[in-house]
Amino acid sequence: MVKEFEEKRGDREVENLFSILEKLTDIKDSQVDKLKRNGTSLPILNEKLEQALQLCEEVEKDYLHIKKESEQKRIENHQKRQKEWDEFIDDMNFKCKRIDNTFEEKEEELRDLYTDLNHKLNIANK
Repeated sequence: MVKEFEEKRGDREVENLFSILEKLTDIKDSQVDKLKRNGTSLPILNEKLEQALQLCEEVEKDYLHIKKESEQKRIENHQKRQKEWDEFIDDMNFKCKRIDNTFEEKEEELRDLYTDLNHKLNIANK
């Protein structure tokens, strides 16, 4: 049983080793030279990536600054509108009270007028 297991496994292990050896040979022969040729552009690529990252950080910084300013402006505008609204409400309340007072004065004048006319009619009828 041990012999059968070792023989079956041994063949599989040998096949795996040959496959790995083929891949390593292929990489050594073709890919290493390709990497060496392309490796000269890696510093340039790294520099370009750093520039892109720096630009992204500047854009983010500008965005956060603009966002902060717009939030501050929004708050200021809200406070301004609230103040204008409060002034409008106060003005409307003042005008309503003035109208009510004028109405009460006119009502009192008419009441006095009709009372006076009624009194004169009563005197004239006697």
